[in-house]
Amino acid sequence: MIDNDLRMSGSDSPGEPAAHVGFLLIPDFAMLPYVSVIEPLRAANRLSGRTLYRWSHVSIDGEPTPASNGVQIQTDFRVGTDEHFDYVFVCAGGNPTLFKHPATFAWLRQLARRGVKIGGVSGGPYILARASLLAGYRFTIHWEHAPAIVEEYPDLDLRRSLYEVDRDRLTSGGGTAPLDMMHAIIAREHGTDLAMAVSEWFLQTHVREGTGSQRMPLRERLGIAHAPLLRVISRMEQSVEKPVSRGELARVAKVSLRHLERLFRQHLGCSLGEHYLALRLDRARELVRQSSLSVLEIALACGFASASHFSRSYRARFGQAPRTERLHETTAKRH
Repeated sequence: MIDNDLRMSGSDSPGEPAAHVGFLLIPDFAMLPYVSVIEPLRAANRLSGRTLYRWSHVSIDGEPTPASNGVQIQTDFRVGTDEHFDYVFVCAGGNPTLFKHPATFAWLRQLARRGVKIGGVSGGPYILARASLLAGYRFTIHWEHAPAIVEEYPDLDLRRSLYEVDRDRLTSGGGTAPLDMMHAIIAREHGTDLAMAVSEWFLQTHVREGTGSQRMPLRERLGIAHAPLLRVISRMEQSVEKPVSRGELARVAKVSLRHLERLFRQHLGCSLGEHYLALRLDRARELVRQSSLSVLEIALACGFASASHFSRSYRARFGQAPRTERLHETTAKRH
């Protein structure tokens, strides 16, 4: 969603300088969300016939930065530059919990004190949280990183939306969600007509509201249309840390426990308990890959009473212990 008090950095006055947008590229950043921010700026310039925006790239050392797909982006500045920016978007992907660079966090805080609008896309909001720039703000992040950021920063106001613009903080999930965010920003700065033209330029026939969900509805994701069963699965997904009893789930479905078990077998090919365990282990795997929590902390966050029970269950589902998978993930990212 977008606030009504978003300040304008551009202007329709021909003599007004272009808004300078900085892209802070964190190694292993996700390419698609980055492109979904920068391309609307280019289109706005072309379709308006004026230079409304200009942009520069920043890296932690001033060297080219690799995206997660291996493409390297040349950078213009290094972290700490005194260059004037109106916006700075932090682009990150991979596992942003591994990024620990005090100079970057300090520079972002300095920019915020200067009144620069600070944004983050995909995993970028995690970097903003590490820099202590999200306290008191609504924000969102790619759903893959959401469990980890909730565990590390439980007091922050995370929304499971496509994008959030709260005063001078602009955050969006991954994929093409930034296209929708940039539509809203361009509309506020330079009018709805230009924003619509930009969206049509990219064949964006439907501009999504910021409050839209990042993930497909359960009905589409699982390919089932049984309403009581969908209610139960939704409740299960919302209750990973403190699993709900089978009796309570039957009450949610308004059927007997025996009938609910039959529904799981019929529609999902497994028992209620097997599906619930799989949900909890899938969430655990996200935390193993996307957080720095200990194995015991992950076990407790996913409803397991002990690290040993968790590790056995994890190995049975994924073929390796959580510590082993984390070691492989960390080693792969370093290479």
